[in-house]
Amino acid sequence: MENNHRYCVIMCGGIGSRFWPYSRTNLPKQFIDFLGTGRSLLQMSYDRILSIVPKENIIVVTNADYAPLVKEQLPEISAENILLEPARRNTAPCIAWAAYHIAARDPKASMIVTPSDHLITREREFEASVTRGFEFVESRDALLTLGITPTRPETGYGYIQIGSEVETDINKVKTFTEKPNLELAKVFLASGEFFWNSGIFLWSAESICKAFHEYSPEIAAKFDEGKELFGTVEETEFIKTNFPACMSISIDFAVMEKAQNVYVETVRFGWNDLGTWSALYDQSPKNRDANVTQNCNVLAYNSTGNIFAVRGEKLVVVDGLKDYIVADAGDVLLVCPKSEEQRIKQMVNDAKLRFGEKYL
Repeated sequence: MENNHRYCVIMCGGIGSRFWPYSRTNLPKQFIDFLGTGRSLLQMSYDRILSIVPKENIIVVTNADYAPLVKEQLPEISAENILLEPARRNTAPCIAWAAYHIAARDPKASMIVTPSDHLITREREFEASVTRGFEFVESRDALLTLGITPTRPETGYGYIQIGSEVETDINKVKTFTEKPNLELAKVFLASGEFFWNSGIFLWSAESICKAFHEYSPEIAAKFDEGKELFGTVEETEFIKTNFPACMSISIDFAVMEKAQNVYVETVRFGWNDLGTWSALYDQSPKNRDANVTQNCNVLAYNSTGNIFAVRGEKLVVVDGLKDYIVADAGDVLLVCPKSEEQRIKQMVNDAKLRFGEKYL
């Protein structure tokens, strides 16, 4: 039986700068069909939650600039279910607003919060894990995150150390660690006690609002000022004034790393946050030379392990290239070793300093 007290919040406000130059300020990566499926990452996020949460209970939180893109890609979502942030303030204010909004609408609500730009495979297992998570948080005052079994010593993800088991595959959280160095990541992998932090959360609206009051009272105070306005026509105007005054902070730092009632469900569905070109390379089909071509024409000689993403009809011809990213977005050409892709954010900043907003 469908549970009408279950809600989904899809966070859709990021700019995906590590996927520059394809992901741009006016068309971030969540709106792009990177995998050639005919559906963008946002649309895939919406599709996979439909079997768990009623359509009318799916909320998209995005930057005001992206309202037309959300409406174009998800015409099924009603206007009142699209919350438009007047400023970028990271995930904690985003989640706080969604929680206050949902709690005003349904005091008995439970909710899953998920990014809009992750790739998830084995969707039956995803559905079972999320349903299990909902059942867990609906029966207790708990903040639950989904933990992914690590397959390599990844330095680009956060890690969760598990503590005592409370149910099968659900444990108390012992520690959070943000993006360890390679040596520490190897130790984490070998220990079997650490899981990747998926950035997917479940809780009741009541529990997360209570946690904000306890662990991030300055954010809670901003929303409490207009608590009686949530669910009314005045909510939007209130948010325009108060939301930009919130500090920019992640939900992990604001709440999860401080709270005592935090749990992790260790899950087995396929997951990738598609945060980098290398992540896209790993998830894409490769030719006999281990090269990936994203809907483009390439002649590659003595070249292996590359990803080519080129828009338009341009022919790419390379010789002697190994483990590179070649991304051509028309007005920007990026050629960068995959091993150096963590520097792309710095490249974006440099382009902004030298050329303003022109290439962003």
